[in-house]
Amino acid sequence: MRVALFGSPDFALPSLESLHRNHELLLVVSQPDKPAGRGKRLQSPATAQRAKDLGIRLEQPKRLKNQQDFFDLISDLKLDVAITAAYGKILPQALLDIPKHGFLNVHASLLPKYRGAAPIQWALIEGEQETGISIMQTEAGLDTGPVRFVKKMEISEKDTALSLFASLSTLGAMALEEALERLESGTLPLQPQDDSKATMAPLLSKEDGKIRWTDDLEAIWNRYRGVYAWPGSWTLYRGAQLKIHQIKKSNETGKPGRILQISQTGITVGSGTASLLLELVQPPNKARMTAYDWANGYGVKVGDELG
Repeated sequence: MRVALFGSPDFALPSLESLHRNHELLLVVSQPDKPAGRGKRLQSPATAQRAKDLGIRLEQPKRLKNQQDFFDLISDLKLDVAITAAYGKILPQALLDIPKHGFLNVHASLLPKYRGAAPIQWALIEGEQETGISIMQTEAGLDTGPVRFVKKMEISEKDTALSLFASLSTLGAMALEEALERLESGTLPLQPQDDSKATMAPLLSKEDGKIRWTDDLEAIWNRYRGVYAWPGSWTLYRGAQLKIHQIKKSNETGKPGRILQISQTGITVGSGTASLLLELVQPPNKARMTAYDWANGYGVKVGDELG
């Protein structure tokens, strides 16, 4: 099939590779290059760099609304279908109408749950035990189109946003290829979403990483897993932010946020139920260190409180 891919981050790479391998991938469209790192040097999105490596035509429009020259380009390609995978922009209807079969979106949740930009993170934060990929017909709304194909997977207790991101990006490419095979044979159904069951998954903020010590142990653990990639878990000690990089569940009980034990294995802190063992932390303007070294270096004592 004649296809184009609209996608930007690493999540879209397995889909790009699958389309390049199994179809006629005529165009990759990504977000523009952006300054990154301490030197603020321009950095290409992952899909843009891969398209250059493979010699695939690349476009990086700053905007899509009322861009007739870009619409004409898409029209001239005579696409059978276009694919979106974490592209990062809502597409105008005038663009969606151009390919023969419209646009299909690779979305990392079981729609209608977790519509939005951060479905992987919010599924973990909410303690889901199952997730998957929904291949949906793209509409002008935010992940509201009919679902055309679903592929499910279990979420492990040890999964974090990073590991689940990798698993779902691979699963997304597999689901996309199966969906395209059915589209080509005319056997890909259209299942409208039940809007009454929809939940949202907005972009995370830095505040979403703050540990709420009064929450129960599972809620704190799930939030830690969900924000693991960004913004990361953090708390306050004596008014300064303390980043939490590695934790384990513990069975001790005590006042939420209170330091219950300090040992070479870490610092035990009470929660709404049971406790957490902090193993690896990072105080302001310092490198990561063991929680034990932090306690020794900063005069942390049993009975002190985090908040």
